Amino acid sequence: MNKQWLAPIPPYLAVWMGLFLLNSAWGALIGFHIAILLVIAFIRPKPFITILFKSKSSTWIFASVLFCSPSGLGLYFLWNSFGIANDLPAQLHSMELNSSSWPYFIAYFALVNPLIEEYFWRGVLGNTTKKLRIGDVIYAGYHALVLYGRVHPLSILFAMAVLTFAGWLWRQMAREDDGLLAPSLGHMAADFTILLTVYRMAGS
Repeated sequence: MNKQWLAPIPPYLAVWMGLFLLNSAWGALIGFHIAILLVIAFIRPKPFITILFKSKSSTWIFASVLFCSPSGLGLYFLWNSFGIANDLPAQLHSMELNSSSWPYFIAYFALVNPLIEEYFWRGVLGNTTKKLRIGDVIYAGYHALVLYGRVHPLSILFAMAVLTFAGWLWRQMAREDDGLLAPSLGHMAADFTILLTVYRMAGS
């Protein structure tokens, strides 16, 4: 069996363990990243890490950031439509996200996570096809673990659809721009604005 088909399993397990066994946002995030790095080391991918900082045109960078920056604003205005759990603030606090840890979590998530994810999902596991592929869905899928028990089930399906599209779009940007800088910066903008909204609406 192609090793790339097995590659997403350890990161999925790491997120599951961090969230449901350790009940720790930091445990899930750091475990997710460690699992990805171990998988990358095992499968020895062809793309060099320098692809993260490669772009042929600043137009793609501008378009990516411009498109992704309103993500948090959209979440803010649709907050009451997503069936957010009433005890979300308590859930987040129990997962070690409090007033002292939130700034560090947001900074790490927004600056480090997009680089690791883009290199893994769009670089190592990427594909140049213009069509939607199963890898786009698999990328979106682990977010369902994060959202489970925190939003309405239909909102999870909606998020899956949006994230599948985002994965496909970032993959197209990487293909057109011959690098991962544009999708990485767009990913950063999305993560940063979304987490700021969560902190503003439910942080403690």
